[in-house]
Amino acid sequence: MGHPSHPHHRSFVTGGHRAARPARQSPQRPSRRVRPILLCAHWRAGRGKILGFIFAAFIFENPLPALAAPSWGDPAKTLRVVLDNDVTGFDPAATQDVYSSAIELRIFDALYVWDYLARPYRLVPGLAAAMPHISPDGRTWTIRLKQGIYFARDAAFGGKRRELTAQDFVYSWKRVVDPRTQSPSVDLLEGKLVGLDAEIAKARAGGRFDYDTEIEGLKALDRYTLQLTLVEPDYTFLKYLFNPPLRVVAREVIEKYGDGTGRTMDHPVGTGPYRLKEWRRGQKVVLEANPDYREEYFPEAPSDADTATKAMAAAMKGRRLPQIGTIDVAIIEESNPRLLAFDRGDLDVLDVRYDLALKVADEAGRLRPAYASRGVRLERATELALAYSYFNMEDLIVGGYTPEKVALRRAICAAYDVNEEIRVIRQGQGMPATQPIPPDVEGHISLHKATSAYNPSLARALLDRFGYKDRDGAGYRALADGEALVLHMASEPDQTARLFDELWQRNLQAVGIKVEFLKQRWPDLFKAAHAGQLQFWELGLTGGIADYYMQQFYGPSAGAANLSRFRNADFDALFRQSRQVASAEERTRLYGKMIEIIDAYNPWCPNAFRISNTVVAPWVAGYKKNAYYTFQPWQFLDLDVARQKAGK
Repeated sequence: MGHPSHPHHRSFVTGGHRAARPARQSPQRPSRRVRPILLCAHWRAGRGKILGFIFAAFIFENPLPALAAPSWGDPAKTLRVVLDNDVTGFDPAATQDVYSSAIELRIFDALYVWDYLARPYRLVPGLAAAMPHISPDGRTWTIRLKQGIYFARDAAFGGKRRELTAQDFVYSWKRVVDPRTQSPSVDLLEGKLVGLDAEIAKARAGGRFDYDTEIEGLKALDRYTLQLTLVEPDYTFLKYLFNPPLRVVAREVIEKYGDGTGRTMDHPVGTGPYRLKEWRRGQKVVLEANPDYREEYFPEAPSDADTATKAMAAAMKGRRLPQIGTIDVAIIEESNPRLLAFDRGDLDVLDVRYDLALKVADEAGRLRPAYASRGVRLERATELALAYSYFNMEDLIVGGYTPEKVALRRAICAAYDVNEEIRVIRQGQGMPATQPIPPDVEGHISLHKATSAYNPSLARALLDRFGYKDRDGAGYRALADGEALVLHMASEPDQTARLFDELWQRNLQAVGIKVEFLKQRWPDLFKAAHAGQLQFWELGLTGGIADYYMQQFYGPSAGAANLSRFRNADFDALFRQSRQVASAEERTRLYGKMIEIIDAYNPWCPNAFRISNTVVAPWVAGYKKNAYYTFQPWQFLDLDVARQKAGK
């Protein structure tokens, strides 16, 4: 999966959405037979966030004096977690920030998911009954769905249970490319499926997407069989099927609750383990167990798993998912209050942002004694993530492809001390980024060196050579025409962002570049970035797919995944070619050529690959850090309620 995010945190937010309606619940009456039912509720790319819960109700045919303890989705169990930014909404076709995605991953289901316990990571069937059958030419994919999967109950279904069908995926994916929806993820499908682009063009011309027209490349062969016909082979496409935009929604829900653009940002209804119970914007999100969630159990450990994983899987064996009835997600933007809440016992699991990492672990990554003595567990991992700064290639000052513009961008990157960022601000929780693809993602070029590494002498030389000089002796450089050279950098109004601002300002001033900061909240900056209104911004990407990172420079994705609006015909050709080869080794070779082009034009500054730390309270069971789950995998966890209440 891939999500843009806050460079200092792990997500982004957009504003202007309505408050969420509480999820509807059907009252249940006791009876003699018992049937458990669950009733549920890209970060800023370089700097660092979470979601999901469950509770069970029971249907009884004849009254009983007391109810048996629920075996899953227990309403007595509440997992308390935190996000460092609010969500933008809960429509997977309309959102792209990591915070919204964290919630959507628990409400909406995917065809394929990342195995929770397997290492190295692997995709396994989710809603699909098996891995796809792919034709010899790589273009026709046939996917059989599991039967008996139901959407969470909702008034949109007229009081009836609503089974998932292959046609639901056809509808859901058409929504992603419908111009009316204005999805930021249209590039996931546009240009990929036979006949789809023609329907998109008709919709753009006529103002309406025809959802009832059959598309050759996207159709349901029968109730449970989805067939995709690709324009050309794309062996990277499978991994994208985990991502929220390609998860399934029901047409009845969209048509009942959609706004003027057809978005349902505050009334999500999916087939996943949780559903939305409450959303207090800027304060909290509450999820509850989906009473119609299918029968699934904690996964078995792979035969080659380590001892700790096997022991955990044995302890969780036979527990139906999800175990926890309610997920209470607080919105706390500053990192200090989040850690204090965990220390008080008010949070059960916490991803500790880099700025406080040394409070919980020492320089060697060992848990501090104060936490170890309480039974707290620490898990660390290199994130499948990248912190970087991008230039708007259409901007009159920093954009363009001429030598003097390339030199200016390279000088700006070379002026910035990434090592100080990692050492001081990130407290050692990272390493300098050398390329778009993170180290543990297939396609990473292990020996590649960054062309824009910290080198203030080189920065000054480049600026001097290409005419960016201090013409009035005031200490700041000017453009060749004498106009002042001022870099406008987007930034958020929080304490962590100020630390990054200060470092950028100090480093750029040392080479004679004046910088001014555009201070806005994350949702507004994210919206402006897609509109091409920012000149320079530091953010981040999360995802375990090399193709996703390289797409940030793919011309046809300009304004969507490609925020820098970089365009290069040779890069685009290599990008398309990389998708068509089945060999991972050959793709990596092509990625190397693409990185050379990026290095030549410098549309960005690679900053840091991040290290993530998570502390887990002693009463939480079933947790294993999985880099593909951006936030803790709530649906796999369980709680010892007595220990939780006692705080030990």
